[in-house]
Amino acid sequence: MLYLLFKTIHILTVSVTAGFFCWRWRLALAAAPRLQQRWVRILPHLNDTLLLTSAIVLAAMAGRYPFVNSAVLTAKVCGLIVYILLGTIAIKRGRTRRQKLLAGVLALLTLAYIVAVAISKNPLLV
Repeated sequence: MLYLLFKTIHILTVSVTAGFFCWRWRLALAAAPRLQQRWVRILPHLNDTLLLTSAIVLAAMAGRYPFVNSAVLTAKVCGLIVYILLGTIAIKRGRTRRQKLLAGVLALLTLAYIVAVAISKNPLLV
């Protein structure tokens, strides 16, 4: 029962993370001043903290740990690192609109990979 609660929270926060990313990426591409508002910068990080917390709790409950005994979690953590790096380029560190556009597309493809690994339970997606 508790596992199901954390899994539901995890899935919900993944969806919210994707939505926040797309919204903030669109604002970055348009160079919209709203992107600099405090709540726009903070709220996605609060959601991501809940997402990461639920992931850690689920892994601990299942006795699975990245880089130790789970290739699936290892792939998801590596994908997460790539997603974060690409996301920072897409939203704030990209120097040109083209860089932000490319990084955003690659970030979404990386997020899709992470979700596909979670669903298939196979890091090679075969």
